[in-house]
Amino acid sequence: MITTSMTMIVIDKLEDRMGLAERRSVERFKNDDYPGWKSRIDEAAGFEVPIEVEWQELAVADYADSYAEYFPQVYFQPLVDALSAVGVDDMGKDALREGVSKVVIKNSGTFFSPSGISFADGVLTFDHMSESNTHHGEERTKRLQDVLESGL
Repeated sequence: MITTSMTMIVIDKLEDRMGLAERRSVERFKNDDYPGWKSRIDEAAGFEVPIEVEWQELAVADYADSYAEYFPQVYFQPLVDALSAVGVDDMGKDALREGVSKVVIKNSGTFFSPSGISFADGVLTFDHMSESNTHHGEERTKRLQDVLESGL
């Protein structure tokens, strides 16, 4: 019974995040902007990086008009920059190709700082609130680079 209540709370939270404006804005970003970012990520890494984006989690109520600005600032530009720094040479590109099995991008609602970035068992997890500290991209880039270089 407790599990059911907890599950309903999580579902309610996701539904709160995804009103019609949010669903439209996420779809527009996924279809129009994300393919270009995915190409940049793959180019920076030197291989086609499997990426799991938890789009419903990235969506935050009342910020639908800002997704095109916030998603790149919070998630995609720091990821491109960190992968470029790690993969600056053949040794780095080889280490990325051999060591990174997947990137997970999400917003659990817990992390508003780079402390939600981790790398374990080949999975780079990037958990950050999509509407918080959007202008601190360098901090996220540094953390991404540090966890990758330490774990590869």
